[in-house]
Amino acid sequence: MAKTQSILSIDQGTTSSRAILFDESGRSQYTSQRDFSQYFPADGWVEHDPEDIWSSVHHVVQDALVHASLSPVAIGITNQRETTVIWDRATGKPIYNAIVWQDRRTADICNTLRKQGLENKVVARTGLRLDPYFSASKIAWILDHVPGARAQAEKGQLAFGTIDSFLLWRLTNGRVHATDATNASRTALFNIKTQEWDSALLEIFNVPSALLPEVCDTANDFGITDPNIIGHAIPIGALVGDQQAALIGQGCLERGMLKSTYGTGCFAMLNTGTQPIVSNHQLLTTVAYRLKAQPFYAMEGSIFMAGATVQWLKDQLGIVDSASETEALAASLSDNQGVFLVPAFTGLGPPHWNPHARGALVGMTRDTNRAHIARAALEAVCYQSAELISAMTQDYGHNASVLRIDGGMAQNNWMAQYLSDMTALEVQRPTLIETTALGAARLAGLQAGLYGSLKPSNSESAGADYFTPTLDSENRRQRMVSWQRAVKSVLQYAQKDS
Repeated sequence: MAKTQSILSIDQGTTSSRAILFDESGRSQYTSQRDFSQYFPADGWVEHDPEDIWSSVHHVVQDALVHASLSPVAIGITNQRETTVIWDRATGKPIYNAIVWQDRRTADICNTLRKQGLENKVVARTGLRLDPYFSASKIAWILDHVPGARAQAEKGQLAFGTIDSFLLWRLTNGRVHATDATNASRTALFNIKTQEWDSALLEIFNVPSALLPEVCDTANDFGITDPNIIGHAIPIGALVGDQQAALIGQGCLERGMLKSTYGTGCFAMLNTGTQPIVSNHQLLTTVAYRLKAQPFYAMEGSIFMAGATVQWLKDQLGIVDSASETEALAASLSDNQGVFLVPAFTGLGPPHWNPHARGALVGMTRDTNRAHIARAALEAVCYQSAELISAMTQDYGHNASVLRIDGGMAQNNWMAQYLSDMTALEVQRPTLIETTALGAARLAGLQAGLYGSLKPSNSESAGADYFTPTLDSENRRQRMVSWQRAVKSVLQYAQKDS
C-alpha cells in the first residue's frame, strides 16, 4: 500500500497541547496529548509557565512524528488566543509567566482607559471591547511589573507574541517572529480594517512597536522547523487562533454560517464574509481568516467558563470523578428544581462584560444534591450560548437555523440536546469533535498545495449527529427568565467592587 501524505496539526490549548496527524482526506491518523499546569497566583489571575507549554508541544510533536509514515508536508498551528508571552530576543527565555486569556488582573487598567473616553476608539479600530481578556493590557502589565522590561522593550531587546508566535519562534530556533491576522486581531492593538498594527492603539496601551511580530496571512510561508529542534525540517504553513480554526474545521465558510466550540470556554462565531459587522449587543468583531491579503470577518461571543466549570466540579468540589459523569447525573433529574449555577469565576463576558462578577449557585434547598449542581453546570453553558446566539443573529439581521458544535464538551449528549432546546436551533455535531486541529491542518494543506480550497471533503462531513428542539417556546422563555434572574443577582453582588 502506498504511503499517504500527512499534515501535522499542533493544537495548543488552555489546559493541554495536542499534535494530530491528518491524512489527505482530513482523517485523523494519530493524536498525542499532554496536559500542563495551571497557576492561580491571586484572585482572578491565571498564568501558564511558557516553558511548560513549549515542553508539552515539543513532546507531542516528537511523539506524532514517530508515528508518521512520511515526514508531514506541512505544519499548521492553532492556539489559545489572547494569552500573552514576552521573551528576550537574545536568549529566547520568557521574562514572566504567560498571562492567560482568562486573567482579569488588568481590569483597573481597562477601567481607567474607559473613564478617559477611549473605548469607542478601541472598538472602532479593533472590533473588541476594553477588557482584560485581550492582550494589550496584559503586555502593559508585564512591562510595568518586571524590572527593566519597559526599557528593554523600547530598545528592541524583547519580543511579544500570542502562543502561536512563541511556538513559531521556538520551532524555527528564533529565526521567525510572526503571527497571523486572526491572532493579531485579538490583541486590541491591530486595526482590523487597515490590517496593520495601529499607532493610536499602541499609544493608548503604552506598548512599544519594537515588541510586535510581523502580521501575515493565515495560510502563509512561516518558515521551516529547525531539524535540531524536532529532528525534521518541515514547512510551517498556517497560524490561526483556535476559534477561527474551528470555524474553518466546521466548514462554516459562507456568510451566515454559525458554530460554537465547547472547550475550556465556549466561543460562538458567525461568519460575516468580507465585511465586518459592528455589534449592538457588545459582541466582538474579529478576523475569521485572511487569504491572499483578503480578510474575512466574523462576529463572536464568548463564555469564559464552559468545560472549565465541569473541571471545577471534578477538581475543586470532587462531586464527579470525570467530566463524562455529568451526562448521567443531569439526565437523572426531570428538571433542575430551581437550582442555577452562574459560573462567573473569572468575570462575565458578553453581553455583560463585567470583570468583577464572581460565581454563584442559587436556588438550593435541603434536597439539592450533586446531580442538581452537575445539571446546573451544563445548563449554564446552554443558557449563555442562547444569549450569545440571540444577540448575534439580531446584529446580523437574519436568524440562523443550524448550529454546528465541536470541542470536548460537545460529546455530552445531554448538553447537546439541551443546547438545541434553549437555542431553538438544529444542533449538528461532526464525527470528529476536535475540528480546531482540523481547521489548522486544512489551512496548512492549502498553503502546501495539497488542497485547492478550504472546503471540507465528503468524508469529513459524513456521520454527523443531529439534535432538534423539543421544548415549546413558553417553557424556553420561562427558563431563560429564571436564568437571567440568577445572573442579575451576581451582577448586583459585583457592584461592591466596581
